[in-house]
Amino acid sequence: MDDTDGAIGDVASALAEAHLDACRAACPGPAQTADWLVEHLLGDLNNAADIALSEYEDVLGKAGLARVHELVVTAWRANPKCWAEKHLMEQLTRAEGSPDALIAVHAADLAPSGATHLVIARELERAGHPAEALEWAERGLRESDPDRGPDQHLVDFVCERYTRSGRPADVVVVRRDVLRRRRTLASYQDLRTAARGADRWDEPERAQALNVLRADSRPRKCLGPLGSVLVDALLDDGDNEAAWKAATDGYADYRQWLTLADRSRDTRPVDSLSVYLRLIGPLLTRTGDAAYEQLTELLLSVRACHQALGAHDTFTDYMASLRTTQKRKRKLMALLDGHGL
Repeated sequence: MDDTDGAIGDVASALAEAHLDACRAACPGPAQTADWLVEHLLGDLNNAADIALSEYEDVLGKAGLARVHELVVTAWRANPKCWAEKHLMEQLTRAEGSPDALIAVHAADLAPSGATHLVIARELERAGHPAEALEWAERGLRESDPDRGPDQHLVDFVCERYTRSGRPADVVVVRRDVLRRRRTLASYQDLRTAARGADRWDEPERAQALNVLRADSRPRKCLGPLGSVLVDALLDDGDNEAAWKAATDGYADYRQWLTLADRSRDTRPVDSLSVYLRLIGPLLTRTGDAAYEQLTELLLSVRACHQALGAHDTFTDYMASLRTTQKRKRKLMALLDGHGL
């Protein structure tokens, strides 16, 4: 049912509260209550009302709780990977204050990303076992599926503990391995931060990281829909010269070429001008407000390049020719007039 406004959920919650109040008032048999409660929490309507096992402790008493324990453990052992059974088993072990049992619940169904290893590690830390927690987290890094992990929170957990223990070199090792598995700008940035913290970002660490990104991309002779993480990483490093080289080799897309040109307009006006003119070409055949606004922004950059080169007359001639070929686009002409182009 559609419960966008939450009305049904409110009624269900009120019904659950009424049931608990009725149990406290009527004092039903512990075994009967335990049977109903477990059946409900494992049934199809377990999410209809927000009922927690811990709320019924006073109603169940020792006998009822023992019956709940028997029923829940039996159900979980039969279906250890089923969400309802696993969730209820977690509630039970938390209520009984048994961290070892809780860890066993999670260990029976480990996620391929390593996320469950992280849950176990956090439980062990809360129980006062930091060394065992780190062992489980490290195991998660080793055992995670290359295509689905490691979970980023798990990686951060391990690296934070290494940092606290004065092990910066180990942080670099972890971040390096993550970059090899997950070749993203964020992974590169994390490795750079870790390597700088260990005074190891200079050669060959940075060069090796860039080689990993370079191997993940294919150079193209024309603008493609997607650029490369390699160019993004070089731009993020502020290494514009290396970014120009990678872009020229075919590793950049429209966005990256435009970023390069904008950053280098004052220092490399000729190269930037060439980029702007190349990006303008396809826009001249398009119509619509978005295309006109984009074209105008590029033309403003073209004018800035000509000004840096002292070639005002060349720009004037260029705009005159462009206006002649585009004169039927009235909105574009008005936009150019508004910017003094």
